[in-house]
Amino acid sequence: MRADSRPTFVFVHGGSSNARAWGPLQNELALRGHRSHAVDLPGHGDLADTPAAYYRQPQDVTALAAAPSAVRGVTLEDNVRHVVDTLRRLAASGPIVLVGNSLGGLTISAVANAVPELLDRVVYLSALCLSDPAMLAEAWDVVDDNLLDAAVARIAVPGARDPGVVRLNWRAAHADPDVFAALKAAVMADSTDHQFRLLLDSLDPDETYAAMAPGALVRADAWGRVPHTYVRFSADRSLPLAVQDHMIRAADALTPHHPFDVHTLKASHVGYFSRPQAFAELLTSLV
Repeated sequence: MRADSRPTFVFVHGGSSNARAWGPLQNELALRGHRSHAVDLPGHGDLADTPAAYYRQPQDVTALAAAPSAVRGVTLEDNVRHVVDTLRRLAASGPIVLVGNSLGGLTISAVANAVPELLDRVVYLSALCLSDPAMLAEAWDVVDDNLLDAAVARIAVPGARDPGVVRLNWRAAHADPDVFAALKAAVMADSTDHQFRLLLDSLDPDETYAAMAPGALVRADAWGRVPHTYVRFSADRSLPLAVQDHMIRAADALTPHHPFDVHTLKASHVGYFSRPQAFAELLTSLV
């Protein structure tokens, strides 16, 4: 098959998420004639062995706490291998634009470090981009007035047994209007309640923060060779604008000859789920 000059958009999800979160955006891109592929990172999505107790109604929180985690032992290197394998399979079809949101920014950074030659562009949709070792070990000199930390504390599952795994009972929000409102305000305030319910039901309970590793730090000699775009979300209350701008400045200081191409959308943290048209228009404009 002859390679196409149009890119394939490859999407990498954020924490507690999976490939399903990209469905509305993928549909919109398809209507505009663009290919895309959404990755389930190891331990996430359709292939993950998610605890059955997470889905049962009424929920048994004790059973949910005791169930083993699908992401136990998953590392940043596992994520990178999985994404790189996907990119190699897609490379024959034409250029690739790698896109990540939230925690997925760490994986796309590490992938760009590993295989810059496979990428036409890397795009951060309000995603983590770390460029200094101090960002892993020290407090950041920036006001982080996010709403997410307090909201997810209300759905944390006590007694989860796997080390390094955070287990969140997203589905508990269906039974508690106050929790539902707090999570929606933090994650997807620019959606209808119905849209947010759909997102909640797509989320995985478990996440590991093993991706917060030195391998996720962008490197000027590799990542810096790939055209990189940062899309600021001005209404993001999970990763506030001040934090996004701090990461952009730090990365630009690392590669002053090749700074971020920066765009801004008035969007919440997962706004691409509820407003796919705006995101499809922006992504296609990049290519």
